[in-house]
Amino acid sequence: MRHLVFCLLALSAATLSAQTPAAHKSSADTENILMLSDIHFDPFHDPTLVPQLVKAKVKDWPAILATPMTPAAQQAFDSLQKTCNAKGVDTYQTLLTSALAAQHTQLPKPLFITVSGDLMAHQFDCRYKALVPSGTAADYSAFAANTVAYVAQQLHDTFPKSPIYFSLGNNDSGCKDYRETEDSDYLKADGKSFSEVVLDKSNKDEVLKDFSALGDYRVDLPKPFHNTRLLVMQDIFESKKYETCDGKDSAKEGTEQIDWLTKELDDARSKHERVWVMAHIPPGIDAYSTFTKDNKGDASCRYSKPTEFLNSSLFADALHDHTDVISLVLLGHTHMDEMRLYTAKSGSGAIPGKLVPSISPVDGNNPSFTVGTVDPDKALLVDYSVYAASNQTGVNTTWSLEYTYSTTYNEPDYSAASLSTLTNGFLADPQSKTAASQAYESHYFVTGGSAGLNLKAAAMSIVWPIYACSLVHDHAKSFAACACPAN
Repeated sequence: MRHLVFCLLALSAATLSAQTPAAHKSSADTENILMLSDIHFDPFHDPTLVPQLVKAKVKDWPAILATPMTPAAQQAFDSLQKTCNAKGVDTYQTLLTSALAAQHTQLPKPLFITVSGDLMAHQFDCRYKALVPSGTAADYSAFAANTVAYVAQQLHDTFPKSPIYFSLGNNDSGCKDYRETEDSDYLKADGKSFSEVVLDKSNKDEVLKDFSALGDYRVDLPKPFHNTRLLVMQDIFESKKYETCDGKDSAKEGTEQIDWLTKELDDARSKHERVWVMAHIPPGIDAYSTFTKDNKGDASCRYSKPTEFLNSSLFADALHDHTDVISLVLLGHTHMDEMRLYTAKSGSGAIPGKLVPSISPVDGNNPSFTVGTVDPDKALLVDYSVYAASNQTGVNTTWSLEYTYSTTYNEPDYSAASLSTLTNGFLADPQSKTAASQAYESHYFVTGGSAGLNLKAAAMSIVWPIYACSLVHDHAKSFAACACPAN
């Protein structure tokens, strides 16, 4: 189970006891947004309801999913877990309802909401085939799209006046994890669902125009933002695991996608606009895989051949070439609370990246969501606070402040300059002795105050230099130079 080694990380008692008012207040110059990722909603959690869900319209799903779980349903779910070799439990209706209520309590009317991918549960195809054995490929695609539509509907019903911007992740597919086909029925259906919740008509038209091709689109961020566009990518096509729905390797889609991104960034530059970019899989180094099973290295240093998330450096290179245009990159995928700094090859500019932690507790972390404070005039993420659940079920769950960026790291904002100062401090502290390094280790694996996660030794300190290098080096060569300085 990915990242369970870091359940040994500890949180300070002071941080756990910290609380904030129920609703965030903005200053005259700032607004608040809600940032979510990796919801991984599981419509199969009660297998006895699946026959109804398959036949029902999405608008009728809430009533069906509200049915109390019976002992027979629990047994059926346990059997399904074994059938699909599942190693954790994703978000189901009770947890989703709890999370939405907590988000609304903290921020009743965000300026907008971002969801950086993976709306569908893990092993989705296995679960569907086990419970709907007669379902065709078209039936599967439609049910997967309905699951995405349901999550979008639930968020919209909770925040009806806030635009919601979704990217898709590697689990969001009309056929199988890490698989998709350009211009598929699934992408068309998701594009329709996403277009309905952006609220602004011109943005709706933009989503409908572009989404079905590769799951990419552009929208203009709402006032008081001005001259700021959000570019959203379904970067499954950039993944080294990507295949078409018929199981064929293909690099064409990834190249087309980067061409689209570069064209949009160049257009924004020519119009003196600013850009936020949102995708799911981070460009750069997968630190966890680098020091575990996927890494082989060589005789000189075991980290000399790091594992990268994507199939090529094209995405990272596009970011590097547009540090003058891009103000923020929002990502997900790892389920953990992480930072990234994407620096131009010349070293003359950089872009702050934020990996948003997950709602799903499948990797052992407690569910969480992030409230951001933004300066629309500068298109800047000024601050953010992470809120975590007290348990992983949504049953009798309380949600409390995990930490706030500004007070934890003593930085004025989440700009490239501030993040550069912070990450330079991490790199200069290989033994993780400073309060900032220890805070990053603690909050990386969101705990929500769970004693079983809090009271164990901090294992991340053992590999802290590797993680620190991965925050600022997104190419294998520069990462290896950082991780293997003796070479």
